[in-house]
Amino acid sequence: MDTQYENYLGLGIAGNFALHLAQAGELEDFKDVITADEAAPKGMFPFYLPNYTPSTNATTRTPKDILTTYPLSSDTLELPKQDVNVQTEPEVGLVCEISYKDGKVETVTPSHFGAYNDCSIRIGGAEKISDKKNWGTSSKGISSSLIAINKFAEGGVMDKYSICSFLKRDNVLIPYGEDVELNGYSYFYSKLTEWIKKQINTQENFGPLEPLSEYIQACEYPTKAIISIGATRYTEYGETTFLKGNDEIFVVVYNHDTYSFEDVIASLNDQEYTKEEMSVLHQKVL
Repeated sequence: MDTQYENYLGLGIAGNFALHLAQAGELEDFKDVITADEAAPKGMFPFYLPNYTPSTNATTRTPKDILTTYPLSSDTLELPKQDVNVQTEPEVGLVCEISYKDGKVETVTPSHFGAYNDCSIRIGGAEKISDKKNWGTSSKGISSSLIAINKFAEGGVMDKYSICSFLKRDNVLIPYGEDVELNGYSYFYSKLTEWIKKQINTQENFGPLEPLSEYIQACEYPTKAIISIGATRYTEYGETTFLKGNDEIFVVVYNHDTYSFEDVIASLNDQEYTKEEMSVLHQKVL
């Protein structure tokens, strides 16, 4: 297992792509969460808390122990021991630098991006989002080939990128998530980083959400983070198909000025996973 991000804080964003929460059956979880505007993401969740030390200060919530288990893998996805439905969540993952001032996040600066799988257990009535997000080692996925960000703003490299995903079952490659441009995210670029900063600093222990600033303090303020910025919409097949052993997962972030969707499919069928201007996550399901 690749442990290069073992000291990185792991955070995810819920509800940053139109209609995904409804497809995932999670709208009900957020019915009491009020957002700044209708398009705003619903909140953030921790999926990994590095070097966590329980605080002696009074805190509003102690995170589940499993969140201290490193879950990222670039080649395998281990299904939970219990018999539950699990879905790939195709996303863009950002490698970020975080700075703090007076115990609060001051800046969030993305340096690289790539294909990410925010794999999730589908269970109704979970207490917190994070309960569905980390069940142990190799329960999340990040591509080993990430792409440098020249500027996280309009006119930057990410303007030219799209994301798609596939499931390979019985040797047949089937589209799992829609093929969409990254600028289809509801919040992106500076609007997103400002929102992340505010959300981390202000999010409370409420409904499915957790007090992130307290957790970060107990991790001694990590300066690096992996932040997944929200799952895209499923195809009809992806929405109704859950993972099982021997499946293969593909999430692909690619330059749509350089490659067509058909080019992506051809490269996956030819097992060419390391092309310029393409970030491929390929996980075998165990």
